[in-house]
Amino acid sequence: MFCKKIALFKYYYVFLPRQKQSLSIMKKLFLPLIITIATFSLLARLFYLQIIVKEQSKDSIASDIAIEVAYDYPQRGYIYDRNGKLLVTNQSAYDIMIVPREVKAMDTLEFCNMVNISKEQFLTNFEKAKNYSPRKPSVFVSQLSKEEFAPLQEKLRKYPGFFVQKRSLRHYETFSGANVLGYISEVNDWELKNNPYYLAGEIIGRQGVEKQYEDFLRGKKGVRYLQKDKYNRVIGSYKNGIYDTLPIAGKSLELTLDEGLQTYGEMLMECKRGSIVAIEPKTGEILALVSAPSYDPNLLVGRKRSENYTLLYNDSIAKPLFDRALLAEYPPGSTFKPFTALLGLKEGVMTPQSLVSCSGGYHYGSRTMKCHHHASPLDMAHAIANSCNAYFAVEYRKIIEKYKSPSQGITAWNEDLKSFGFGTFLGSDFPIGRKGYIPDAAFYNKQYGENAWAATYNISNGIGQGEVLVTPLQLANGVAAIANKGYFYTPHIVRKIDGKTTPFSQFTEAKQTHIDPKYFDAILQGMHMAYTGGTARGTQIDSISVAAKTGTAENYVRINGKRMQLTDHSIFMALAPVEDPKIAIVVIVENGYFGARIAGPICSLMIEKYLTKNIKRKDLEKTMLEKSLEEEYAKPYSGRPFSINK
Repeated sequence: MFCKKIALFKYYYVFLPRQKQSLSIMKKLFLPLIITIATFSLLARLFYLQIIVKEQSKDSIASDIAIEVAYDYPQRGYIYDRNGKLLVTNQSAYDIMIVPREVKAMDTLEFCNMVNISKEQFLTNFEKAKNYSPRKPSVFVSQLSKEEFAPLQEKLRKYPGFFVQKRSLRHYETFSGANVLGYISEVNDWELKNNPYYLAGEIIGRQGVEKQYEDFLRGKKGVRYLQKDKYNRVIGSYKNGIYDTLPIAGKSLELTLDEGLQTYGEMLMECKRGSIVAIEPKTGEILALVSAPSYDPNLLVGRKRSENYTLLYNDSIAKPLFDRALLAEYPPGSTFKPFTALLGLKEGVMTPQSLVSCSGGYHYGSRTMKCHHHASPLDMAHAIANSCNAYFAVEYRKIIEKYKSPSQGITAWNEDLKSFGFGTFLGSDFPIGRKGYIPDAAFYNKQYGENAWAATYNISNGIGQGEVLVTPLQLANGVAAIANKGYFYTPHIVRKIDGKTTPFSQFTEAKQTHIDPKYFDAILQGMHMAYTGGTARGTQIDSISVAAKTGTAENYVRINGKRMQLTDHSIFMALAPVEDPKIAIVVIVENGYFGARIAGPICSLMIEKYLTKNIKRKDLEKTMLEKSLEEEYAKPYSGRPFSINK
């Protein structure tokens, strides 16, 4: 009982007073504590807004619903030819932009009539813009011309949610070089997903230098951040424009292309299919890159670009969008013989004085590789001049049989040819290209069994037939290597960027072939003899020494499942002047028959045009300009019988 009284005493006279005292103290401290916490919170927020926020990313600013982002698009870089002629410039165009959430009830039919789209297209575009972002602007109708925009300009205020954004389109000052220049169009969904620089409706380079040099040509767009009030009205620049940037114009390009030569080449290739590739041997600069048939580059500008592109794309026979200079792969035919000769000299199986007899061709087993009539026996230079099949069949066989096994022989042959750039991607500054094909040991071992074959199984490789395939660019590069006696510079199309020499070292470093310079004199002698009195003698130009080689490449096509031979391809390669080569050139005319028939005259006219700036052989020029092979190209599709090599 006594203990209970003691406990009650402590509770009432000791614990309770102390508890009341603590509560009193807490009450006195509570308000100052709240004020202190609030003050520190406010100071921290002010510090964040005034100091930290200055370092926030522009992405976070752009995502703020109270801020509108506006872009200022730069002028795309101009493009010039090697002589300073302006090829590509810009013209004004207008994009109708939309912010879907701001669109109100409107006269849809009137709007569609003014911008020349259907109601279905209106709904499709609206849905696409809404899916992209309901509150961010995107392109609704792109690339209106001044004339198309004029009737809409005064009435656009009637359509909330729509506004105009000015930009520039390409304008081509030339009608040639479409395959080289390329074109521009809107970015697609894949590009939007994988490249954060671009927004919906923006443009990007397609094909040619427009694509390859996109990062230089496009420049850098400027950005303005605009503050909006609670009614979604713009009230001024966000933070006095401290985050705004000015657009930076794209860099100009100076191409290696000679526009006059390019245009002349395209004129000569009218109503023909094929390509012309001309290179300056000492630099690797491409002087002309003709793909025929071609098209006016202005067709792929503006709102009709898509329609015109579809028409060009659907022409599955002529294929004007197919760049034959870079993508077409042909058997080189007899133009390959100088390279076979060089490999034979390098391997030590032949000398320039080596003689080979030819009795109408090369006979092996029960088969014969036929040859046209000429004197016999022949040394190397005369074999090149007269394009003797037997000589180069013998030489090819000796190259392969020098080694212990055919696999070793074909490997050495393959590697030597690849040192010229055959069978490889050359590394030129084009976004497209093909490797061609130089067969190797693996190919024949798979076909016939491990070393269960011999040189006679593929003897036609020695004369540029068989499995050998080259692109026109590769063959022209090979001619440049002959002109330089053993080395070449990677072919390229851009000479300067923004007035400064191209910064890419791969175009200024010489690439050495496997062939010693001492072996090239015999080859150049043979090619010069071909021009003066051999198979290319009908292409002579007054006062210009030329080294040339004709080629006739077999041409097969499958029709209704059957492999049929059509008229051969006409091929011609040359360099000039022999004593100091300034141009190495290849011309391929599909279904043109033998090399000196069409490709040769065109090649000689191109050389004359480039070196003299004038054409004296007007009759030859007129013949080539008027020559059409359209009837030849129609034969496989006409259902009519046709004869070979007519």
